[in-house]
Amino acid sequence: MPMIECTLITGYAEKTRKLLAERMTDAASATIGAHPDQVIVTIKEVLATNYMRGRINREPAPAPTDPEIIVREYLSAMEKRDLDKAKMHLADEFTMVFPGGVNFKKIEDLISWSSKRYKEVKKTFENFDTSLKGLNTTVFCSGYLHGTWLNGQPFSKIRFIDRFNVSNMKITSQSVWNDMAENLR
Repeated sequence: MPMIECTLITGYAEKTRKLLAERMTDAASATIGAHPDQVIVTIKEVLATNYMRGRINREPAPAPTDPEIIVREYLSAMEKRDLDKAKMHLADEFTMVFPGGVNFKKIEDLISWSSKRYKEVKKTFENFDTSLKGLNTTVFCSGYLHGTWLNGQPFSKIRFIDRFNVSNMKITSQSVWNDMAENLR
């Protein structure tokens, strides 16, 4: 039964402390095989006046936005075709790869390409999975596509998986896999 202690400067939001404890639990479970119910995590807080690094009292840094939230906000903006909002979530070097190995660097190019495949598409999400490695994160989402083909016929229940790389709270790449080609009309 592992016990993990963490000390933070007072001031982090409750949801940030909860996420930290959950991730420490997951790391312990994955690393040593302990069942999550057996992992104990405690977070102690100290006042900024009682915390010093480099002979200077410090304040808590702002917590980054959860990468899953960044991906969800990006996908929501794309679905609504709010391209300005979608672009706010993208790194300057953003790239995307769609089925068939089609590559894009600009979302306008993606929209132009997709306009030859369907009128509209929306996603129903089943899962989001996040993998952390230092300051870089990979977010996978999966579920089903539904929408309207160019001929006006509806489609639904087309499987998809999207893989996003997130760094410095910006999406650096997106890779997409789906069964749309097998369902094209």
